[in-house]
Amino acid sequence: METLESLSDALDTTGDIQSIVRTMKALSSVSIRQYERAEEAMADYARTVDLGLMALLRQRREAGLRLPGTDSGSGREGLIVIGSDRGLCGRYNDTIARFAQVRLDGTETVLGVIGARVMARLEAEGHRAEFLHRLPGSVDGISRLVQSVILEIDRWTRLHGVGSVSLVHNRREGRVAARPQAHRLLPLPEGYLRDLSETRWPGRSLPCFRMNPERLMSWLVQQRLFVVIYRAMAEALASEHASRLAAMQAAERNIEERRDDLRQIYRVRRQETITRELLDVVSGYEAARSAE
Repeated sequence: METLESLSDALDTTGDIQSIVRTMKALSSVSIRQYERAEEAMADYARTVDLGLMALLRQRREAGLRLPGTDSGSGREGLIVIGSDRGLCGRYNDTIARFAQVRLDGTETVLGVIGARVMARLEAEGHRAEFLHRLPGSVDGISRLVQSVILEIDRWTRLHGVGSVSLVHNRREGRVAARPQAHRLLPLPEGYLRDLSETRWPGRSLPCFRMNPERLMSWLVQQRLFVVIYRAMAEALASEHASRLAAMQAAERNIEERRDDLRQIYRVRRQETITRELLDVVSGYEAARSAE
């Protein structure tokens, strides 16, 4: 039977846990907005890269050259999976692991993982990763991580004969905190290049450039890789914190219900103790009076 002391300790512990949950909720709420703003800011740079590709592709089309990178890619396939390094975010990692599993089963895909938690799930299914990177704790670390991933992709193409690279991650959409998304990194999607080459230039005249067209194309493709991977990481981190916020909200409701139950049990036990003590006093008084 629970004593008043044990119930009081349980109430104190539950209150401490509730304070931790509220702190984590506040941190997740702030982080969601932080990463969403980073993703929005990168949209302007993405537009600049698209304009550069648009000008270059229009020149190639006028010269009678075909669009670059429009084949399906030769050689092996590569897949980059973005998960999380921290827990308490519900089924966030399970969702993206199942989504990636469909692309990995029955293929000899070269795998790269960002996030130790999703790495453990993929390894449990028998998939070994060529590299593992940790997610940054703030927006400032995303750029360095993106550069590292681009270097890994370049190493894949040189050492492993990878010709097609895709990326999967979770994205927050409305009330759904983690919806899997897929992006094709290399080669560039044919539809994307065709749309750029056929889109009307927004200015009065096309810009001029002196750089070698092939080198310029390579540089622009690298910048597009940077943009796509950066935005994917920002979306994944925002989704992770949204999942954690939802998990903390559910935990807070459960904790509040538990505290209400403990309070009710505490009141009942306290009343029983008071009643028992009063009965002891009355019984002692009656016994003393009878003795007199």
